[in-house]
Amino acid sequence: MLKLSFHDGLLRIEGSLVASDIPSLHSELETALKSKDSFNIDLSGLTGIDSAGVAFLEELTLKAAQKGALIIHPPSAEIQSVMNTFRSLDLPVPEPRPKPGFLESAGENLLIRLDGFKKAIITASEVVWWSIIGIFDRSGQRKYSVVQQGLILGFNAMPIIALMSFIIGFILSLQAAVQLRIYGANIFLADLLAITMVREMGPLITAILVAGRSGSAIASEIASMNVSEELDALRMMALDPVRFVVVPKFHAITLVMPVLVLLAIIAGEIGGAVIAFGYLDLSVSTFLSRSFNILTLKDLIITFTKSTVFAWLIVIIGAHYGFQTTGGAEGVGKATTASVVSSIFAIVIADSLFSLLYL
Repeated sequence: MLKLSFHDGLLRIEGSLVASDIPSLHSELETALKSKDSFNIDLSGLTGIDSAGVAFLEELTLKAAQKGALIIHPPSAEIQSVMNTFRSLDLPVPEPRPKPGFLESAGENLLIRLDGFKKAIITASEVVWWSIIGIFDRSGQRKYSVVQQGLILGFNAMPIIALMSFIIGFILSLQAAVQLRIYGANIFLADLLAITMVREMGPLITAILVAGRSGSAIASEIASMNVSEELDALRMMALDPVRFVVVPKFHAITLVMPVLVLLAIIAGEIGGAVIAFGYLDLSVSTFLSRSFNILTLKDLIITFTKSTVFAWLIVIIGAHYGFQTTGGAEGVGKATTASVVSSIFAIVIADSLFSLLYL
């Protein structure tokens, strides 16, 4: 049983000092230390000690040293051996790492970004290579996986894309109609809406919605498989994760993205037609003829080319962040968020380049 006593400036600890005694002993010592200006410590009465007791004695020694206390009666050789085993005061304290300067931080961040870009290029090359091979050789893929992914990435996304495109076409037409009506240029609403929806808003809005909906799903699926070691299991079965998981998504989104863009254009035109018929009193034949006459084959080719490039960016970026995921569930969330942000950023940059090159 542990016994603690103060007598003539001497703190005597007797008995077995183990973890269960420390809470009560700690509060008792705190009170005693506050009332004593100086004292010495006698450990000769210790009969047993564990690692928690050693840690407690080290804390006591540090606090007592501030008041000039000394251990004048050391413990027995057996107790001292246990204390030496668990002693931590003699361990070397590592020097704190100096805080990096601005240039060091900037250089480190640049190297991290370059390494990430290099890994993204490697992922993109593997996806493109196995996608080309997968056209002629379906081995290493699940049967009907492209059809399944086409339904998930394309068919299930049609309602939200149609609704959002209809609203955007409606808003664009409403804002333009107010100004066009002032100058009696009602008929040009069809031209404006057709060019805007076909060249820009149709593919751009579709790509952003697909990036937020399907791109996040791709990243989270691959990231979850990565942290749960399912990708390692595929490698153990001699199945390439890129070929087994990513290529069906790549093929599917390549096929369905132009269809989604066409749906977005039609829905946007319908939304604009509501304003054209109800607010500007345009006839159906006039609206349709102006919409078709203003468009050229070049516009359609550029639009569907853009939509295909956007689709590839979404899959490749989602796969890249999924393959680089670490840290369990938290890492999955970070990878999903990063993939959506990066996909939208890449889509906007690519759209800007298309506009500069083909307008």
